[in-house]
Amino acid sequence: MAITDAQNPLLGEATCGTLLQKLQEIWDEVGESDDDRDKMLIQIEQECLDVYKKKVEQAAKSRVQLLEALSDAKIELARLLSALGEKSFAGIPEKTSGTIKEQLAAIAPALEQLWEQKAERVKEFSDVLSQIQKICGEIAGNLNISDAPAVDEADLSLKKLDEYHAKLQELQKEKSGRLHKVLEFVSNVHDLCAVLGMDFFSTITDVHPSLIDSTDVQSKSISNDTLARLATTVLALKEDKKQRLHKLQELTNQLIDLWNLMDTPMEERKLFDHVTCNMLASVDEVAVPGALALDLIEQAEVEVERLDQLKASRMKEIAFRKQTELEEIYARAHVEIDPEAAREKIMTLIDSGNVEPTELLADMDNQISRAKEESLSRREILDKVEKWMSACEEESWLEDYNRDENRYNASRGAHLNLKRAEKARILVNKIPALVDTLVAKTRAWEEDRGVHFAYDGVPLLAMLDEYAMLRQEREEEKRRMRDQKKFNEQQGTEPEAVFGARPSPARPVGTKKVVGPRANGSANGTPSRRLSLNANQNGSGSATKGGRRDNRLSAPLNYVAISKDDAASHFSGTDTVSASP
Repeated sequence: MAITDAQNPLLGEATCGTLLQKLQEIWDEVGESDDDRDKMLIQIEQECLDVYKKKVEQAAKSRVQLLEALSDAKIELARLLSALGEKSFAGIPEKTSGTIKEQLAAIAPALEQLWEQKAERVKEFSDVLSQIQKICGEIAGNLNISDAPAVDEADLSLKKLDEYHAKLQELQKEKSGRLHKVLEFVSNVHDLCAVLGMDFFSTITDVHPSLIDSTDVQSKSISNDTLARLATTVLALKEDKKQRLHKLQELTNQLIDLWNLMDTPMEERKLFDHVTCNMLASVDEVAVPGALALDLIEQAEVEVERLDQLKASRMKEIAFRKQTELEEIYARAHVEIDPEAAREKIMTLIDSGNVEPTELLADMDNQISRAKEESLSRREILDKVEKWMSACEEESWLEDYNRDENRYNASRGAHLNLKRAEKARILVNKIPALVDTLVAKTRAWEEDRGVHFAYDGVPLLAMLDEYAMLRQEREEEKRRMRDQKKFNEQQGTEPEAVFGARPSPARPVGTKKVVGPRANGSANGTPSRRLSLNANQNGSGSATKGGRRDNRLSAPLNYVAISKDDAASHFSGTDTVSASP
């Protein structure tokens, strides 16, 4: 029973004193000696010291750990503030007094908030850097970037984040500009391929496969290499377009020349409107799809070759047509040529093959051009010649009219003839001045060119001199007739006794008349009026008939029947004879 109580000393309130007292009682009951008791007490005391010492050491160690934790917390707090760029934080306690655990408890909430803020800031940095890395990779042409960008957690300040945002904006702006350039290049390639008749998809795929995707614009390559290749492609296509347009325009000019040469009808020309429509266009103005396709150029080449072959077979027809045009120009200008000899020469040249057809036609074009220039230089003189000839015809009609004794009778149309006679007298009075002007202009023309001005092969000055001479003779004849009439009147005889039977009113037999050239067929279908030169060998200008001179001047059947040599010898030494009124 005693042992049981000793084994359960804690059934009551156990203290060191009660336990020692209980131990004393046990020792007394057992009979322990004092030495053993002292040893036992010393052992117990040592064991107690060891326990206290151990507890003290544990407490000291815990305190050190808490101090280190507090120091680490303060360091972490300072590091987080520095990394986040914050000079202060609202959750940091102002007072640092109190126990270690109290201080730790005060700092812990601020650390939690800063850690959360740091995690968010790191995420923001990571997002921005990822976008920067992606755009840089697109610019560099490296699209296979899988590693996440490294974030420098030592500097997570808003200033640094703003710098990254600013850099991102610059890169996004550069990307947008590059993308705009890429799209512009792609559009240019598309338009050029359309005009040149080339496959756009294969052309743009050769530059970069991503450029063919029309749905996702952002996926298109914007690298330096892509831009360089696009620029090279556009330049090559533009150069190709320029060369094709130049070649097509050359073919077009050849087509037009051949068409004009062979008088190709408009219906046939319209079949090549899609070729000739760009004849005068610049490179930038040609934008119709297929306008410079290779098959179109080949079609024009085939047509030019066909027309060249056709031109060779139709050369005679073309040459004769140009010769006809040349003859018509000279005929209108009243220049005498030998058309038969010219046509024989053309036939000989073509049959011999010694001259290129193009050279022959070019030579004939030059002849036509020179003929037009000569015709233009003769135009003013020819106009005055026409006026002179018309005036001579009116003069002839007026003489017939004046001889008609019944001209004042009230016959049908008499008033019309009277009006014409009044106009004819005015025109006839202008003939001398017109002849003088014509002579002056003709002489000036001959001095300027060093050749005679011939009218249908006859020198014009000779015709004018002959007219002036005959007009003067006519005036002298009129004076003689007036003198004879006065003499007959004085003798009391009638004029009929001198001149025989009374002539018809149309024209007295012995009356000299100055007339203009009559109508005679010409090469161009228009009347060619010439003045007769019924001259004898001594250049008197009148022929003898029945022992007396016949002073009548009549219109010849064909004035050009007089050879040039005869006319030249006949009129040599004759400068001019001014017309007398």
